[in-house]
Amino acid sequence: MKVIKKIDELKDVLKDFKKEGKSIGLVPTMGFLHKGHASLIKKAVSENDIVVVSDFVNPIQFGPNEDLEAYPRDINADSKLCEDLGADFIFNPEPSEMYHDKKAFVDIEGLSDNLCGARRAGHFRGVCTVCTKLFNIVGPNRAYFGQKDAQQLSIIKKLVFDLNIPVEIVACPIVREDDGLAMSSRNTYLSADERKAALCLSKAIFEGEKMAKNGASVGEVLEKMKELISSEKLAKIDYISAVDLETIKDVDNFNKDTLVAIAVYIGKTRLIDNFIYEV
Repeated sequence: MKVIKKIDELKDVLKDFKKEGKSIGLVPTMGFLHKGHASLIKKAVSENDIVVVSDFVNPIQFGPNEDLEAYPRDINADSKLCEDLGADFIFNPEPSEMYHDKKAFVDIEGLSDNLCGARRAGHFRGVCTVCTKLFNIVGPNRAYFGQKDAQQLSIIKKLVFDLNIPVEIVACPIVREDDGLAMSSRNTYLSADERKAALCLSKAIFEGEKMAKNGASVGEVLEKMKELISSEKLAKIDYISAVDLETIKDVDNFNKDTLVAIAVYIGKTRLIDNFIYEV
């Protein structure tokens, strides 16, 4: 397993594998890898000849008051995990390697107008830009994304479809801690009390999903989830919404692939979670 920091070096290395007809899987991450990332890497290793894990804290998807500088980083631990799981390369560029002049960006209309996109100005422009660059640099057959970032996943699927990028987007299930909390690199920000309080997210998700399956309306589900989260004094709701998974527009009724998504501040830490209602 090799760590590569230069675009040209990675392209040169992968060129030989492509000539040999080997399949390439890409796992885009911002590093500080956990079991959620590990599940993506394992799937990529099982489905491809060569696996590249990008390990890059992408500055252009952070807003001016967000946690770019504080975002956790540990390339040594990431390298060990990737090697243990059978990945072949980590792509760990510096921001200056990825962005020389910052004049060209990739954006998407509509799908970024709600949920996280409505609250994090420019976030998905940064996501779309870096993913487009990674697809162009690596040229993967498949790229692996977690369902926890459901809006991001819908946006990436639409991006590759509309721009005819020849990569299969593989969605992987949410991975949770033993107590139910969705795994996130930002969980490390939580104090002991905040960590306990954060369980209100998964509690609301599990209850909302159960109610939906039992025939409750969208309004009833959202109201109950709001009630459960609001009962936690350290929690502040950013949004609780039900949207169409394809359009990310609000819905009043459960239909096939309705996404119920939440974003909640626990102290200063913003966490997200979701479930998908399937008929």
